[in-house]
Amino acid sequence: MPFFPVKTPKFIQRLFPNYLWKKASLSKTIYLTFDDGPTPEITQWTLDTLKHYNAKATFFCIGDNVKKHPSIFDNLIKEGHTIGNHTFNHLKGWNTNTEDYINNTEKAQEAINPKHKHLFRPPFGKIKRRQAKLLINKGYKIVMWSVLSYDWEVSVSQEKCLKNVLKNTSSGSIVVFHDSVKASKNMQYALPKMLDHFSKKGYQFKSL
Repeated sequence: MPFFPVKTPKFIQRLFPNYLWKKASLSKTIYLTFDDGPTPEITQWTLDTLKHYNAKATFFCIGDNVKKHPSIFDNLIKEGHTIGNHTFNHLKGWNTNTEDYINNTEKAQEAINPKHKHLFRPPFGKIKRRQAKLLINKGYKIVMWSVLSYDWEVSVSQEKCLKNVLKNTSSGSIVVFHDSVKASKNMQYALPKMLDHFSKKGYQFKSL
């Protein structure tokens, strides 16, 4: 069974009010986010697909991948997308010493460029309260989600991945995809269809 439901329950959002789960929106707006890039195999395809629909998104980048693929990272910025921090080594907060976790996040921010917004998404969504408090005190905004596509999950079919986002997304939703090789089969199937579906309904896709 998945650890997180596809759509985040409101009681979970209320338990952690200092995290961003959804954005209030008076217009028909969806906030797409992509975790784990940049990767040469999939990130540029993602950028090209978003551009086709005039969509902006937020990319939560792994610092090590930013270091390895600087030209692809530069393309994210040139295309006008927002950059977020996803730690340097994709650390699971629950299993990591708090000091090490903070240092790893700060190392990622240096790779990303400290001038970018201090948006942070914990890998796996697993972060200790103490870790979160320290990051918030350092000026980070912790961004979670309202809809998980489950594109990375091998037991989830392409059709199910698409259904996850079409059924649960509404105005103000923060939706999670991954620009990673592992998620590419489901993501490359679901993303264009989602963009097409909601664009025809008059929605816009904006970055955080």
